[in-house]
Amino acid sequence: MKAAVYQGKQRFEVTDIAAPEPGPGQVQIKVRRSAICGTDVHAFMYGLAPAGSVLGHEFAGTISKLGKGVTRWKAGDRVIGGGGEWPEGKAPPTRSHPRYNYRTMGFADTRTRGYAEYTVLDEWAPLPIPAGVTDEAASITEPCSVAVHAVRRSALRLGDTVGVIGAGPIGLLVTQAALAAGASRVIVSEPAPARAAAARQSGAAEVVDPFEVDAVERIVELTGGVGPDVVFDCAGLKNTLDQAFLSVRRSGQVILVAVPWEPLPILPSDWMAREIDFRASWGGLPEDWRISLDLMRLGKVNAGVLISENSLIDLEQIQETFEALMNPSVQVQTVFRL
Repeated sequence: MKAAVYQGKQRFEVTDIAAPEPGPGQVQIKVRRSAICGTDVHAFMYGLAPAGSVLGHEFAGTISKLGKGVTRWKAGDRVIGGGGEWPEGKAPPTRSHPRYNYRTMGFADTRTRGYAEYTVLDEWAPLPIPAGVTDEAASITEPCSVAVHAVRRSALRLGDTVGVIGAGPIGLLVTQAALAAGASRVIVSEPAPARAAAARQSGAAEVVDPFEVDAVERIVELTGGVGPDVVFDCAGLKNTLDQAFLSVRRSGQVILVAVPWEPLPILPSDWMAREIDFRASWGGLPEDWRISLDLMRLGKVNAGVLISENSLIDLEQIQETFEALMNPSVQVQTVFRL
């Protein structure tokens, strides 16, 4: 089968490798669509993935073979590559390790994953794709679960005003999830025109260009001098977490969703007197995956805002695509056709 094999040192090679066969209690999945996750871009940028690995954990496809003893699936079933309830003892290290560190422990899994024509999962791991949800939409269930998890971890209440810093895929999905959860208004900070337009299509009431105005001053002004009730940092840049703290209202909450990779300059004396709550959010739990699929089925999350015809590319374009995503400015989400 065709697969994009990571060679190390920011290099992929698309080559033929043996298709994985399902063992007892496993299923083989024919991958139809595989989206690129920001964590894979981090692995590419910072050399985190082991050479010889096949990355990709945001994918949708069909069951193509059943291992011995599998009864819950049949060939042809449409599924996503994750979201199933973890059996006892099967929780990933992100949830089970008491001192989990994403930077140092995030890419230990070397099995063949979604940047390939076929992959294998334990039968409990996939979820069925609901009728009416396209393969393209289903392929971004995992990042949608990240957004859903962040909103569910927040203190957001019906009628609250929300700030979102960064309108990449996660920021756009947080915007939609916050509105689905009852936010009355979402204000987004984003300089890239294509992403700003996508934020408006996602339901943002206002989009602030931080290159044109002082983002903090404008967000506070748009909330009557008070600040949003909850601010999500979905950018993870050097100044964005401090912007979140500076713009949120007194006794409001800041949620860090992005993954900053450099030390961040923050000055707590500028905002700590407002008694701000802070939470980090990481990944999504199985219930967040199921909620994400349901929100897409109900039309409360519109994957079409993130994925256009221009988003769909062939696997052979993986090298130049990852190089471009190191400094994203135009494309919102990229999905491989397999």
